[in-house]
Amino acid sequence: MKARIYGIFILLEAFFMLIASMVALYYNVHAGEEDVIYLLAATMITGIFGFILLSSGREKAKRKENNDRESGGLTMKDSLIVVTMTWVLFCVFGMLPFIFTGSITSVTDAFFETMSGFTTTGSTIMENIDDQPHGILFWRSMIQWLGGLGIIVLFLAVLPALNKKSNQTSLYAAEMSGLGVKKLHPKMSVTSRHLYTIYIILTIACIMAYWAGPMNLYDAVCHAFTTMSSGGFSTHQASIGYYNSHYLEYVCSFFMLVSGVNFSLYYFLFRGDVKYFAKNEELRWWLVFTFICVAIVTALFYIAPKTETVLTVTSSYPENTFEARFRSALFHVVALITSTGYQGSCYDYTLWGGLFLFPTLMIMFSGSCAGSTSGGVKIIRLMVCLKSLKITIRQILHPSAVFTVKVSKEVVHNDLLLKTLNYMFFYAIICVVGIMVLTVSGCNLEESVFNTITSLSNMGPGYGSTGPASTFAGLSVAAKWVMSFMMLLGRLEIYTVLLIFMPAFWNKR
Repeated sequence: MKARIYGIFILLEAFFMLIASMVALYYNVHAGEEDVIYLLAATMITGIFGFILLSSGREKAKRKENNDRESGGLTMKDSLIVVTMTWVLFCVFGMLPFIFTGSITSVTDAFFETMSGFTTTGSTIMENIDDQPHGILFWRSMIQWLGGLGIIVLFLAVLPALNKKSNQTSLYAAEMSGLGVKKLHPKMSVTSRHLYTIYIILTIACIMAYWAGPMNLYDAVCHAFTTMSSGGFSTHQASIGYYNSHYLEYVCSFFMLVSGVNFSLYYFLFRGDVKYFAKNEELRWWLVFTFICVAIVTALFYIAPKTETVLTVTSSYPENTFEARFRSALFHVVALITSTGYQGSCYDYTLWGGLFLFPTLMIMFSGSCAGSTSGGVKIIRLMVCLKSLKITIRQILHPSAVFTVKVSKEVVHNDLLLKTLNYMFFYAIICVVGIMVLTVSGCNLEESVFNTITSLSNMGPGYGSTGPASTFAGLSVAAKWVMSFMMLLGRLEIYTVLLIFMPAFWNKR
């Protein structure tokens, strides 16, 4: 059965690769670009492998059909394997267009770029984006759009649909999203359709808003794909800063904020249930935290140049007006807290001075709302940890009292609370190990810290030689593979991947 599932997913990838090939064909006819033949070749190879896997799985599926009906189809172990392997296979076949066209010549670099795309991390090794053909850049943007809601569709639609007798979504991720508190529909497939409809509507709205500004239609589509997916890939090396447009920076900030909201909340909002949207505690915490960070960064633009103990390059600062500083702070904070990672007209925080580094690192760590397309540990986990800490202190002061953690007036049960706390513990351990490994591979300590956080939180920019003004092309081969693995860990919420490496997972008992 698993081979059949892999085949279906790879065929789906081939379909979207064919769309990118049609874009390449258009620019071949009108601009003479020659990447269409390579994209079509990658599409054919991907499609052939998809058909082979689909065909090889059919006979086994028939033989096991009766057993599956009795056992409920896919087990939890099967589901975890399918999820992880599907993402790896997507990256393996997704990197073919880059290699065939010569846009990226190294397998390591191509896999890194593709993993960064599908996981919506946004870290890139490309140093000549403006010279790339339109078909390749369209595919590069599309893989981020596919990855934006990819996990939600995979968990809430495909796996439960294959295993109709069980709903094990909560076992794969320790998070209290709005999806878990209040279902959109009893059937997961219907929930998936609702979410993707909202995703498409918001993407179209983003396209229209970009197109109304200085972007042409092609750039508007590509940037809308990577904005709503919180990915951050651009069709230009200078990212959003290429256009030097205040309008685009405000519009982009707005839609990045939109992408950071739990998508299930939009469903209730569109249905007219404004109270449910407004009363969501995670959303309130996130918006307050975001605008506090914007206020802090805006204030630092005034304070940092006057602080003699902190080295700053004032030429990298925005213009000496409140509007310019506020706009730069807003774009900086929103781009990082939603894990989009775009660069605006004022973007290189590595030159702003030491006062900006810790707030920037904390913003990259926190992320946005659960159930959104953003990365990071998610605000709701931080909420649960802080509330748990508060209750622990109160319990010490009042030993006989009984306290519970609540989010949006819903009780967080002990098993979910434990998973959340363990997730934070795992995150910390992986960060320490990642920093050590990247330091050994050649990065300095500051770069190792930022590179670990940016890959595990699916953020995008790093620090120093991998900062927002640079790329990750200069990293060693080992560092790129380690970061690729951490991108996958972060996107699949750690547990899904780590469980596969546990000996007990493979115990037949």
